[in-house]
Amino acid sequence: MVWEWIRFIIAAAFLITGLVFEVLAVFGVNRFKKALNRIHAAAMGDTLGILFIFLGLIVMRGFSMDSLKLFLVILFFWLASPVSGHMIGRLEVMTDQHLGELLIIRKEKEEAEDETV
Repeated sequence: MVWEWIRFIIAAAFLITGLVFEVLAVFGVNRFKKALNRIHAAAMGDTLGILFIFLGLIVMRGFSMDSLKLFLVILFFWLASPVSGHMIGRLEVMTDQHLGELLIIRKEKEEAEDETV
């Protein structure tokens, strides 16, 4: 009986941690302006969120054939997610003409413009 409660608490902690990472990924994707930053936030949040959620499900289910299948899904996702993120980032770099340009605002220039007005 005590072991079941301990297992439930560990599984709940994993599930809540995974949910927090997923929510943070959503805010990261909406916060950043550049596509490459958005890709990074989405990839990291998805990878860690899915890992912790599936670990929680594995602990909740116990060690069985279902746990093995969930582990294989984690393994596949960890192998496929970086590759797909890299390919999307590479496509963005190849198609965005203004990717390398940086917007630099100089304070002296703004002060000079204010003085002339």
